[in-house]
Amino acid sequence: MALLSGSGAVRTDGAEVDPAGLADVVAGGTVPYRRTTAGALEVALVHRPRYDDWSLPKGHQDPGEPLTRTALRETAEETRLDCRLGGRLGHVSYEVPGKGGLKVVHYWAAEVVHDHGYDPAATGDETDELRWLAPGDAASLLDYPHDAELVTRLAEVGAPASTVVLVRHAKAGSRRSWTGDDDLRPLSGTGHSQADRLAGFLPRFGPDRLVTAPPLRCAQTIGPLADKTGLGEPVPEPLLGEHRYWEDPDAGLRRFRELAAVSGVSVLCSQGGVIPDVVETLLDDAGVDAGGVPSHKASTWVLGFDARGALLFSDYYRRPPA
Repeated sequence: MALLSGSGAVRTDGAEVDPAGLADVVAGGTVPYRRTTAGALEVALVHRPRYDDWSLPKGHQDPGEPLTRTALRETAEETRLDCRLGGRLGHVSYEVPGKGGLKVVHYWAAEVVHDHGYDPAATGDETDELRWLAPGDAASLLDYPHDAELVTRLAEVGAPASTVVLVRHAKAGSRRSWTGDDDLRPLSGTGHSQADRLAGFLPRFGPDRLVTAPPLRCAQTIGPLADKTGLGEPVPEPLLGEHRYWEDPDAGLRRFRELAAVSGVSVLCSQGGVIPDVVETLLDDAGVDAGGVPSHKASTWVLGFDARGALLFSDYYRRPPA
């Protein structure tokens, strides 16, 4: 089984900036995909008249722009496809032709959620043709081997049947100074700021439903996301909060797997006493040595599963971008 994650690693820190800090140009892009009525995977390629080549949609990061936003924005501009991000496919780097300097492009798999209809008159001079192809045909048509490798990687791992976006609650007030029920301890000012940033970040994964552990700070963390997306109040899930989870971890893991079996994208906000155990169990089941599972405040794990519930990819975003 292959695990899809940045540059072949089990996890990443989200690639919202060039991680090595060495690139002269940083860009984001996607491999847009869809399923045919028969269930076959197809990916979208674009023809760029300026270079007379077949490529994947991508473009430069604007100043201060998170790369997840860059990837979706550039894809929409070049293809008229609205997408939601899935697993990271890694990054490619190369010298900028004729200019020198290193360019790094970070890529995500991206499921198409709305097709506005390709129209070259609406894409400026960036692209003049779009083609939907099976992955093998797409890899053959692409002009650059590194693009073909990304398409092949997606095809080998497979598109997820379901995704869980697992969020740790944002920073709360001091446990020591709180005298009431700990489940009622609210977010701090910093935590509310983190929740607002999550409300900008998490929609890029296209959530279909919201679920939360019982503590107020969990519900408050995804409250702004609920308001922004119109998905309604998060559904409480007691078995995935620290108290009930550690009373019976097997029951908690079964409940997580039930949630992970629901098609589409579920956002689950939980706690630091639960998330590492859940993710480590998933990685162990996949035969991967986790080597320690991080779970910083307001961090996010994006976990993709096939129709049998097997883990396909796991990406870690340490903090929501500003």
